[in-house]
Amino acid sequence: MRVSQWLAPNFFEIWHTEILSLNKSYGLVKLLLIEDNKQLAEDVAMFFGEEGYITETALTLGKAREKLGIYHYELVILDLGMPDGNGLDLIPVVQGEHPRTAILVLTARDSLDEKVHALEQGADDYLTKPFHKSELNARVHSILRRRISGGSSHITINELTIDLGARIASVKDVVLNLTRKEYDLLLFLVYNKNRLLTKESIAEHLWGDHIDQADNFDFIYNHIKNLRRKIKQAGGRNYIESMYGMGYKLVTDPT
Repeated sequence: MRVSQWLAPNFFEIWHTEILSLNKSYGLVKLLLIEDNKQLAEDVAMFFGEEGYITETALTLGKAREKLGIYHYELVILDLGMPDGNGLDLIPVVQGEHPRTAILVLTARDSLDEKVHALEQGADDYLTKPFHKSELNARVHSILRRRISGGSSHITINELTIDLGARIASVKDVVLNLTRKEYDLLLFLVYNKNRLLTKESIAEHLWGDHIDQADNFDFIYNHIKNLRRKIKQAGGRNYIESMYGMGYKLVTDPT
């Protein structure tokens, strides 16, 4: 089946610039697209890549489980009619292994019972094919906005504030001069506050899955060091703790 049969004509181009700006506000966001139609999967992944997301694909539930066992994603886009099973069976797997990961069901099944069942299982949203890419993008952004910042455009941890709309971090109203990678790193740490993150998970989140083939992750230390220094110079506390031999953790109540 051709991709054009699944992707309805895009009547929402007027939204594009605004939505792209909103996507960039959240830093690097990783999506996992679980879809057995290879051409459709590639087309949607390319679209989200242009929108500023890191997007991985899985053509089977088995491959999806493999990726979920290794990598972290902010959101999973899930088809139900997969060749090796029902996509609904993957929802409890995602919730069990990655409780902070959102789920959007994207399927040709349009019955009310299917939709209700998926939402009751834990899906955050349900969209049927054929679909407008701009609507899919808007729904993804809406889910992320609710999940990541509780619907607010600001995240505050004591004296540290992140303005998601302006992509600015500040300490006591002093704006931090961060590189793009430093800003994305800070966001990733904040999203996972009080949670240990390995150097490998930080690297693959910021640079993509294939970075796990690197010989070492010493470059992560340099980014952490620079981020700590800039926060401290602005009058902030040391929020980023090193867990020797394991990784890093952003704590909300540093000693």
